[in-house]
Amino acid sequence: MKTVTIDGIEYVKKNDYEKAKQSDGLNYAIVRTDRAGVFAGYLEYLKGQEAVILNSRGIWYWDGACALSQLAVDGTNKPENCKFTVEVEKRILTDVVEVIPCTLKAQKSFEEVAIWKK
Repeated sequence: MKTVTIDGIEYVKKNDYEKAKQSDGLNYAIVRTDRAGVFAGYLEYLKGQEAVILNSRGIWYWDGACALSQLAVDGTNKPENCKFTVEVEKRILTDVVEVIPCTLKAQKSFEEVAIWKK
């Protein structure tokens, strides 16, 4: 990512916020549910409060972003502090309350987060 600093403020070029990579035409997004938690993956289906996401990871804890909206746009700048679960091939989620499309920058930062498991 290309940035420039002017008067102590860092700016990012507009085109550096391109959309995340697609998989079979599916968009990469963060999906927040009412009770199951937060997930990042390829959105296959969304109708009402039901969604199906593919190749997704659970986002149990994140650092380096103040909210999910910033996480979806900027990603994490502290991947070593985040807790993202193993990738699951397919999840069916109910009680979906929010879907936020991710940028390529965010998607790439998620790939830097080690798998959190015991």
